[in-house]
Amino acid sequence: MNKIKFLAMVLVMGALAAFKADVPPAGYKVGDIATDFSLKNVDGKMVSLKDIKGAKGYIVVFTCNHCPYAQAYQDRVVALDKKYKALGYPVVAINPNNPDKVKEDSFANMQERAKSNKFTFPYLLDDGGKIFPQYGATKTPHVYVLQKTAKGNVVKYIGAIDDNYEDAAAVKQKYVENAVDALLKGKDVTVKETKAIGCSIKA
Repeated sequence: MNKIKFLAMVLVMGALAAFKADVPPAGYKVGDIATDFSLKNVDGKMVSLKDIKGAKGYIVVFTCNHCPYAQAYQDRVVALDKKYKALGYPVVAINPNNPDKVKEDSFANMQERAKSNKFTFPYLLDDGGKIFPQYGATKTPHVYVLQKTAKGNVVKYIGAIDDNYEDAAAVKQKYVENAVDALLKGKDVTVKETKAIGCSIKA
């Protein structure tokens, strides 16, 4: 193999590797069964979906401390839990970020954030980054609405919380609320997937 061919091969392999690195994890699609997990909550206890009593489903939100998008949506996530927990769709928040890369997303800072903002839902650490790739989450926040069935937790919606991260008062489409409302009425979710807007996950 001459030098030119060798260099060409190296360039092609490098390009392919770079392309592969930019491809987000496949994750779940709407209709898939999401497997359960066991992650540490800010109170130090391990939490699994199956342990949440009275649940008809779950609003799984991949979020974090430092991201301005996650911060902008924080009150809306709290409001979702307040509205839907009693109806059987509690919020389960998961921090997918590696605290070695983002110190603000350390477990201690998660505990402080949950306490100071009076979180009424589990705020779990995806230690080792094993769960978010299974789901296919790429942003914070990134939401998955699951419906609990005899077959398992069926993914019914994936994407953004609503259509305006900047101003809650200006929201026109409440994607997560619309999805959960439809499920509670025994109807099909109309908008099943949207683009999650937020910070990239720091694994």
